[in-house]
Amino acid sequence: MNDQQGNQGHAEAVRPPLSVLKFGSSVLAEEGDYPAVALEIYRHVRDGEKVIAVVSALAGETDRLLSQAERVGGADMDALTARLARVGELESAALMALAACRMGMRACTLDPNEMGLSATGAPLDSNLNDLDADYVWNKLANHDVVVVPGFTAMHDEHGVVTLGRGGTDLSAVFFADRLGAHRVRLIKDVDGVYAEDPAKNPNTQRFAQLDYARATQASAGLIQEKAIRAAEAGDVLIEIASLAQDGETAIAKLPVKLAPRPKKPKLRVALLGCGAVGAGVLAHLKHWSDRFDVNPVLVRHPMRYADSGDFTSEPDHALAGEVDIVIDVLVGSDFPASLLVPALKSGTHVVSANKAALANHYDELQQAAQTGGAMLNFSAAVGGGTPVIERLRALEGRVARIEGVMNGTCNFLLDRLSEGWTFDEALARARELGFAEEDSSADVDGHDAVAKLSLLIRQGFDVPIALGDIGRQSLREIDRTALLEAKAKGLVLKQVGRCELVDGKPVASVALEYLPAGHPLAAPRNEENAFVVTEKDGRRHCLHAKGAGRWPTAAAVFSDVMDIYRAVAARQTEAPSVATLRMSA
Repeated sequence: MNDQQGNQGHAEAVRPPLSVLKFGSSVLAEEGDYPAVALEIYRHVRDGEKVIAVVSALAGETDRLLSQAERVGGADMDALTARLARVGELESAALMALAACRMGMRACTLDPNEMGLSATGAPLDSNLNDLDADYVWNKLANHDVVVVPGFTAMHDEHGVVTLGRGGTDLSAVFFADRLGAHRVRLIKDVDGVYAEDPAKNPNTQRFAQLDYARATQASAGLIQEKAIRAAEAGDVLIEIASLAQDGETAIAKLPVKLAPRPKKPKLRVALLGCGAVGAGVLAHLKHWSDRFDVNPVLVRHPMRYADSGDFTSEPDHALAGEVDIVIDVLVGSDFPASLLVPALKSGTHVVSANKAALANHYDELQQAAQTGGAMLNFSAAVGGGTPVIERLRALEGRVARIEGVMNGTCNFLLDRLSEGWTFDEALARARELGFAEEDSSADVDGHDAVAKLSLLIRQGFDVPIALGDIGRQSLREIDRTALLEAKAKGLVLKQVGRCELVDGKPVASVALEYLPAGHPLAAPRNEENAFVVTEKDGRRHCLHAKGAGRWPTAAAVFSDVMDIYRAVAARQTEAPSVATLRMSA
């Protein structure tokens, strides 16, 4: 989801917004937690932020390594023990980057020696003192996420050191300070700082904000004290928050204020469809079973899923009860719309990845949502895991032109054809990998890209366009000889959708184009998508990520679901208190 901005295509010196997110062992308890953490990272990426993800080892891993060091080497071997103790963080950073990449983000990981992260002090309780910030920013230029191990750094004398118990907090604060991040968000297993342990006293007071001194008092055992002192010295804003939740405790030079404890409702979900994407969405819903109850899933042949849970072929059964959210990952247009319209009119929120239903019934669906006061989210319908809808929404009224490689299946096929594969061979492989449906005509003949482009036009320009008014070309028209000749000249064949307003009317097309290798739309490979959104003042926004496949698209769908969840939870949470808590010194 690489985002580059500049006037007339030239890069500006202004860096994009950056969030430093820290994930400790309280949220990385086991290997299965990496996908949930990756979704939290994606939440920030799709809001247009670059992310530094600072991770701890899995729960219990550091204690295991320290015990192993003592058993094998005995006491008083701190320098060697530090080398072993940091292994859990190095492993966790690599796993976190892998999980982020699987969801379609452009992620990498850096070890301390690669980025000049150094410290001074004792081998097992050092303090950070330097970082090659330019090196890290250069990595962020081509990645959405840079994952780094917390708790460890390099040392002139000892070679490797660790930062003491809770040292990943210190790592996160240091990165925020040196990289100029607007915040550091420490993700814990609690949703803020409380006057007492909320597990022991459910009625304890929760803080909306604290100054550094009072935070040191109130958060003993929750935040490393060295990290709070470092944040105060660098005037770094710390947020204490939990996964997937709005609301946090802010720690800065602020007066102390209280806030209500956020509500965590349990919502009933109807999932329509369980193909590649639907299965990914269902996996996320099951992981968050404390927040979602799932109705029987609507599929065509329930017996195929007999060993996987509760499935039905009856829409009434799938939509039974007081459903809060309907998730549409079906194919087709009219039938899915016939289920979504009455749901929206009744006030049920809808998340859809079905670009055909949305494109053909856009006005009807929007009117139904307005009538029922419901939310209609469809980020995954265009670009899969590429947050182009979010970017257009943020640029409301300022968009001049939209261009994109917006069909991951076609992009995969074109890559294979340029390598000399036959069309049938490439299509068969795309089906094997889950990028293409059995009936792939919508992708191959351009109908899918036309539907997506129509939605981008709606979002970017707020004007209607008939699908028949968008010209299109089919991949079946490709001349393989011409393709290979163009490749020899350094050109890349892409299916490109384009639109701009001419005299207030949209002029749009989906066409096969030979692009120079350095063009932003020539960059996507395999199932990736890329978009270039140009503002009226010439500023360009380039986005690049995976546009097809189970996990990137499922991540976009589930992120829309979580946006609705947080909105519902916010409505149920009491209005924040403005009372100032008086604490003893």
